[in-house]
Amino acid sequence: MPFSEFESALIEVKLQEYIDSRRPPEHLRDKVDLAFRLTDQSVLIFEIRPLCSDPSVLLEDAIAKATYVKVEDKWHVFWMPSDMTWHRYKLVPAVGSIEEFIEVVESDDHACFWG
Repeated sequence: MPFSEFESALIEVKLQEYIDSRRPPEHLRDKVDLAFRLTDQSVLIFEIRPLCSDPSVLLEDAIAKATYVKVEDKWHVFWMPSDMTWHRYKLVPAVGSIEEFIEVVESDDHACFWG
């Protein structure tokens, strides 16, 4: 079940604040940028880059994902290693809020999100 409009708006505000704090300078954003997407019960943070052979095609490179599990009242945290599939982040598999998810991604103690 998707979030209510109010819940979605709160999540989007927190994520936009975080993304804005990490985005590259404006003059580089046509080469690399950051964004997020909220879909149903999941949020995805990703990098955007143009395809080298065709700059009109934009590629999205996943950085981090969190999925809200209502029965647990927790956000499950995921990272994507080189096998290109989502894996639970074993160091912090779940958090209680979107703010905690952002803290986990930002601290990135083992370089799983930002490399």
